[in-house]
Amino acid sequence: MNILLIYPECPQTFWSYTHALWFIDKKAVAPPLGLLTVAALLPVQWGKRLVDLNVTTLTNRDLSWADYVFISGMSIQREAARRLIARCKAAGKKVVGGGPLFTAEYAMFQGVDHFILNEAELTLPPFLADLERGCPQRLYRTREFADLSVSPTPRWELVDLKQYAYMGIQYSRGCPYDCDFCNVTALLGRRPRLKSGKQITAELEALHQAGWREPLFFVDDNLIGDRPAVRHDLLPALIAWQKSHGPVSLMTQVSINLADDPQLMQIMAKAGFDAVFVGIETPDADSLAECRKNHNQHRDLVGDIARLHRAGLEVQGGFILGFDHDTPASFQRMIDFIQHSGVVTAMVGLLQSAPGTRLHQRLGNEGRLLGLSTGDNADGTTNIAVRMGVEELRQGYAGVLKQIYSPRLYYQRIRTFLRAYRPPTTWGMFRSGRLRPLLRVVYRMGIVGGARAEFWKLMVWTILRHPLLIVPALRKAVCGLHYRKVLENRVLPNIAAQLVTPPTELEAAALPESALRGLALGFADQR
Repeated sequence: MNILLIYPECPQTFWSYTHALWFIDKKAVAPPLGLLTVAALLPVQWGKRLVDLNVTTLTNRDLSWADYVFISGMSIQREAARRLIARCKAAGKKVVGGGPLFTAEYAMFQGVDHFILNEAELTLPPFLADLERGCPQRLYRTREFADLSVSPTPRWELVDLKQYAYMGIQYSRGCPYDCDFCNVTALLGRRPRLKSGKQITAELEALHQAGWREPLFFVDDNLIGDRPAVRHDLLPALIAWQKSHGPVSLMTQVSINLADDPQLMQIMAKAGFDAVFVGIETPDADSLAECRKNHNQHRDLVGDIARLHRAGLEVQGGFILGFDHDTPASFQRMIDFIQHSGVVTAMVGLLQSAPGTRLHQRLGNEGRLLGLSTGDNADGTTNIAVRMGVEELRQGYAGVLKQIYSPRLYYQRIRTFLRAYRPPTTWGMFRSGRLRPLLRVVYRMGIVGGARAEFWKLMVWTILRHPLLIVPALRKAVCGLHYRKVLENRVLPNIAAQLVTPPTELEAAALPESALRGLALGFADQR
């Protein structure tokens, strides 16, 4: 068999860094880790190619080579996946779909021949066995969760590493919390399942041998879901690996209560972590209670963020507007919180309802679902009939974004962050080969950039006050350019056009099955 694994295009989003990657000669943030893992699960004697349409093109020659096409993706790639499936079917190819997009919405993709849903470690082997016997079924899914101790090392050699800014590593799946709007527990359960530190170092070694020396992103939805294992197995393994191979910058996602554990923060920083994404959601207590974000309640969230910054862990924050308990005062409260906390990378989105979540079930019962979510809650749309007036939410949300990403407030926030940030090791100025990115930054941000006055004020301030932090200061300036471009080119036009996305006829027909029952298979009893 020749298997062609294809990853559809991702739209321009807050996290795509489309306008920042140019500075470092990269085409995408990270390769498709799921497909690389699936490739490792396929028979070793089969031919395998991976085409990531975010960095390269799909040729007719690729399609003619393939016996089967495997496609994976997320809900933000829905339309790109449809186009890709149509092209593959026109070429006469059998299409296999898997991953979060198809697990949640398989009923909407009539052109797919076989669905490998949930976790491929469990559902791919029976498909392969049936394929060998000549009787493959259309649908493979499971009520069980995979044992990650037997999950293979991804096939890194299938991608051109030079095209990416980060490589992804997965240590765990599942999250002990059950936030109302989050589909992680629906997809992956509440009991974190882990790889061993030995497995992770084997994956790191494979990447190192492939020539990778750049940052790594642990893609876990909550890395500290099992703290004893992280503290006593993963982090010691990472520290030992860093001593022989590093230093390599690491980032991940955690819950805010990491700030309660000074020792764990210290060990994480020692292991190489210098940034963490945290779902802060909102400073409003009533809205936190509404979305069951219990571990964020009754806390000094600004103080928590400051402790993480002092420990050398930059906080990148997720925020949401559109809860039932939000009021007109919520908009300014959100702006004030973000500015005072120094969360430079603040992804503020509108509440969206994803299949399989408690929120989705509740809103469906209330008749408040208006179609499928886009999967990008920072694109200016929502699929919820909100309690707040639509026009008020539209104007308030646009006002928050315009404020926090205005050059004045954005650069002010960088300075707030740098005052608190205490990395455990000194950031190098620029490694060899990094002169061109520096010159590009100076030219684009400091000479022709519309915010060049704020840029030079930051540079002078950083050199005089915190000269060892000039690299993160430059990075944040470049990221700010990307955030402003996405705001201007995508988010604000979406807000102006419509706040809600009505379902298409196909979506409306498929919604009850795929969104309310299909994904729920086997997950309700896992909560």
